[in-house]
Amino acid sequence: MTYKNFTYQEKDIRGEKTLDVISKADKFNFWMFNTILPYTKGEILEIGSGIGNISLFFLENGSKIALSDIRNNYCQNLETNFNKYSNLNSVIQLDIVDKEFDKKYSQYFNKFDSVFSLNVMEHIENEQEAITNCKKLLKHNGVLITLVPAYKTLYCKFDEELKHFRRYTKKSLKNVLIKEGFAITRSFYFNTIGIIGWFISGKILRKKTIPENQMKFYNKLVPLFKIIDKLLFNSMGLSVICIAKPNKN
Repeated sequence: MTYKNFTYQEKDIRGEKTLDVISKADKFNFWMFNTILPYTKGEILEIGSGIGNISLFFLENGSKIALSDIRNNYCQNLETNFNKYSNLNSVIQLDIVDKEFDKKYSQYFNKFDSVFSLNVMEHIENEQEAITNCKKLLKHNGVLITLVPAYKTLYCKFDEELKHFRRYTKKSLKNVLIKEGFAITRSFYFNTIGIIGWFISGKILRKKTIPENQMKFYNKLVPLFKIIDKLLFNSMGLSVICIAKPNKN
């Protein structure tokens, strides 16, 4: 997998720091989990599990899930931390845009009822190929859930440090999925108030990582922020989510 300015073999220092900060935001992570949970079914695959911030909630929920990541150290940590869960199907070191994807991962083709990726596609230069390969992993009537950062105008120092190629809108994400043979069942924004913190810390203060104190404060106010999202009918947000199914043809 080619990321912006580095390859997956290199140590992901900024990414690990960010995941560690977010791991302490239990209310926020649970909010994200609850947002996508209703759209999952059957056997689930998470693309880009990282250190398992969202994976844990699926395992605690009893979902049958396989975890994956491109980095070996993340996969080892996932196995060590979550091997006690009987509903953990497997941990897969998976490169969603591997040049030999069909050869290496054919055993997983048409295997999963649900595949989801949270903040993954923005790291991948060839996003179309990634979506195509996600489709191969799904059963005929499966569902793909994709969450990515929203709005090009919010691209800032955070994005640069995290090696993001792009940010999205509902329209641009839907277009990527439709082009690869998916039908959109729902598309909406997530985390409206997060825009403010991202703009101040990333655009104005030009910080390189999410401040831990800021994330802790934000986490305490998640119950309020959830209400704001509902009041605004998810019409804007720091992230955009698409729920899609393969076209039946």
